[in-house]
Amino acid sequence: MGHGHSHGHTEGSEPTPQAIASRKRANWLLAAVLVPLGVLTVIAMMVMWPSGSREGISFASPYQAAPGVTFDTGKIQSVVQESCTQTGQSTQGQTGTSQTDPGQTVQGQSGGSDCTFAFTQPDKGGSPVKVVINPDVAKSHGVDVGDSIRYLNLSGVQGAAQGNGSPSYVFVDFVRSLPIALLAILYAVVVIAVARWRGFRALLGLVGAYAVLVSFILPGLVEGKPPLMLALVGSTVIMIGVLYFAHGFSARTSTALLGTIFGLGITALLAAWATDAANLAGVGDHDAATLINMSDKISISGIILCGLIISGLGVLNDVTITQSSAVWELYELAPNTSARKLFSSAMRIGRDHIASTVYTIAFAYAGAALPILIIVMLYDRPLAEALTSAELSEEVIRTLVGSIGLVLAIPVTTLIAVLVVKATGVKSATLAARSVDPDDVEDTGALAAAAAVVGSDREETLDGGARPARPGSRRAKREAERRGDRADPAP
Repeated sequence: MGHGHSHGHTEGSEPTPQAIASRKRANWLLAAVLVPLGVLTVIAMMVMWPSGSREGISFASPYQAAPGVTFDTGKIQSVVQESCTQTGQSTQGQTGTSQTDPGQTVQGQSGGSDCTFAFTQPDKGGSPVKVVINPDVAKSHGVDVGDSIRYLNLSGVQGAAQGNGSPSYVFVDFVRSLPIALLAILYAVVVIAVARWRGFRALLGLVGAYAVLVSFILPGLVEGKPPLMLALVGSTVIMIGVLYFAHGFSARTSTALLGTIFGLGITALLAAWATDAANLAGVGDHDAATLINMSDKISISGIILCGLIISGLGVLNDVTITQSSAVWELYELAPNTSARKLFSSAMRIGRDHIASTVYTIAFAYAGAALPILIIVMLYDRPLAEALTSAELSEEVIRTLVGSIGLVLAIPVTTLIAVLVVKATGVKSATLAARSVDPDDVEDTGALAAAAAVVGSDREETLDGGARPARPGSRRAKREAERRGDRADPAP
């Protein structure tokens, strides 16, 4: 199981037969656990693979237009406020109005409240059209000259443009393709520039993870497949693919995968219990109500359960791969450390990671639920009642379930890593490090081991002073040579 790491030897040296045998033994032990688990996961995925049929699902897509109605895009040329009775059948003959400065209020011919209109140049060409902007959009964000928008074109419907009071062009949404594409490109460039080839592979693994989500998990939920098994099988496939693809086939990656699967199992069990015990049913959620009305096969509780499991995958993977790498590096730095001390040292790193990760999960969910938090605050409800309300309980449980799973995964991953690394014979790296130039060593663990060996020979005190040379040591011989005494120091 190689991946560019020189865990058993440093560059320029060959591993001993004992090191090769111990490494093979450790890899066989990991394979004995992971291979059957992977086979069972693939079989379960094949058995549960959704048919893709949408029979029995009835829904009206807001993006499906009636005959004669189209969704068009365009760029805003100017913004005006007029009486809502001004329908704007056409912009022809209203050139003066269309040139109104953005934000200027134009008094309508009849009374009533004012509405915001955006004179928009269609991307497909033609004269500017007068698009009515939704009141909530106009009030919360507003529209500006130069914004690209998507709007509903009702001009082709008979009677829509006959002065009956109905607008011919209605705002639907902003076109966000360009800023999102720029952010995605910037993200990819930054990841690849810093993490290089491994970062590129991680991005490809992310694409594969979303492919599993879209082709297996989501259609399975729509068809009423068991949500717990869907989440477990889909998440395991995602983690196997992402970890090995991004980090390569190695003992430390396999160790991280075992810890991830353990944490995933704990999270799934807690999520299943919490969903039922806390009666998470998506009450009050508009999207949940829409799904319920679409099909009798769709279970909102099942969707929430699946979401609780999937939401913690990224952080869980983060802590397990970090702990596995920490154990390897610590052991290569001090290969004579006992298993107990190695576990204790790695857990000190893990505890710091736990503290920071708990904050990460909590703040991530709090940021996503800010509108709900503001509403709850304005209701002036008691804190305990607010946290257990239908609006916040799902986010609270998601935070708690995910945190428990990742916290328990850290000691388990550390223990597995210690047992595996003790069986891989990394000591050979230290022995070879005595004759290796640090500038030629690419692996950080081997470099640290080489530095430790060199440092032990110097035997310097903490305050910078030198201890007396140990009789028979190389340092004692060098000092004797400098004094001109060619005889060996007395033993």
